[in-house]
Amino acid sequence: MCKRLIFLLFVLFFFSTAAAPTPAPKKVAVKVVPKTLLVDSSNINYRHFDKHAVDKYTDDPAFNYYKNAKVQPSLWERFWNWFWELIAKLFSKGEGAGGGSVLKYVLIAATVAGVIFLLIKLIGADLSNIFSREPKQAALSYNESLENIHEINFDEEIEAALAQRNYKLAVRLLYLASLKQLNDAHLINWQIDKTNKAYLDELNNADQRQSFTVLTRQFEYVWYGNFPVDGHSFQNIRTLFIDFKKLLP
Repeated sequence: MCKRLIFLLFVLFFFSTAAAPTPAPKKVAVKVVPKTLLVDSSNINYRHFDKHAVDKYTDDPAFNYYKNAKVQPSLWERFWNWFWELIAKLFSKGEGAGGGSVLKYVLIAATVAGVIFLLIKLIGADLSNIFSREPKQAALSYNESLENIHEINFDEEIEAALAQRNYKLAVRLLYLASLKQLNDAHLINWQIDKTNKAYLDELNNADQRQSFTVLTRQFEYVWYGNFPVDGHSFQNIRTLFIDFKKLLP
């Protein structure tokens, strides 16, 4: 009986708690802050164009990009303008005489020929074989067709070629001397009918093969490609051959 009474009290308490109304949430007042406009009070540094600098660049002819801008003729152009004006004045004086027009063209041709000849002399060109298709052959103390590297005194032949300023032949002698050095070091088997490519294929050392490839290319450019060689460029090529010799045993 006591247990039933306790159970009824528990049920009544439960339902009374569940039926109790839920309190409404409290309203929170939101404070409205009026918007204000902020004023920038920082100092402003106003910048202006430098009129003196602008005028300086405007007067500079290097910055004049107009196509119709007047360009002062060079000293060389002024000389030729004076020269042709002088020739025109000389020819105009003889126009009244008979055969003046023929004399005019003869003098023009002679003058042009003289100027061309003077320019060729100034640049040091060789006129002896200007109309020849075959290059001038250098006098050699050995049979070039055989090129027996064991019968050539390379030191004497190179110095002789340099004395004649025949740098092309000197480069060829340097290359033949390098072939002899490789053969003497037993790195290649020199044969008179072998190609440069064959010698490259015989080199097993990568550094030696790379260096000799550069020498072969320089030689072929000069000898077969008629690459111009002067005293300065020859010394650079000669340095390559000296460095290559250091790689040999």
